[in-house]
Amino acid sequence: MPRTVAWLQGVTLAWMLAECACSLVAAARAHSAALLAFGSDSLIELFSAVVVLLQFVPRFALKKTFAERVAAVLLALLACVVVVIALLGYRAPKETSFLGVGITAAALVVMPTLAWLKRRQARALNNHALAADAVQSATCAYLAAVTLAGLTAYAVWRVAWIDSAAALVAVPILLVEARHAWRGEGCCC
Repeated sequence: MPRTVAWLQGVTLAWMLAECACSLVAAARAHSAALLAFGSDSLIELFSAVVVLLQFVPRFALKKTFAERVAAVLLALLACVVVVIALLGYRAPKETSFLGVGITAAALVVMPTLAWLKRRQARALNNHALAADAVQSATCAYLAAVTLAGLTAYAVWRVAWIDSAAALVAVPILLVEARHAWRGEGCCC
């Protein structure tokens, strides 16, 4: 396994664990659909990073096509989770989440950097699964921006529907990227 891929996936796993835990705790405290969607994205990206890592472990040696399909399914699953959470699920936020603001702001720095590094490595290895994982990292940054905007707007104006709207804004890009990953087209962003 290329050491760079192992390092990138290790950093991704560590960050996703922290991001997921902080986001889900913040979502539970604030009753925020956008934070719950963001935390769910972190969990799905955690699974995606494991799949990509397993692809390079000789004893597991996942085929590229299988890894691409798993990444696509995870992206589509994330879109479904976001819709369900935003439309059916969470109550209006009950408070401003400073933990949520902090973790989404940090993700705006970490995730684009990881996405760029993964994309570069995916091109060098011609690995579509790693490219799809880079898309998930970029999508995480996009979701962080949308979530942060929703949290900030809620903190300023206290309009409850902004939280659900912030969660739903991410759905189209998730579905487009899922389709590209399923076809093995890798990153198109």
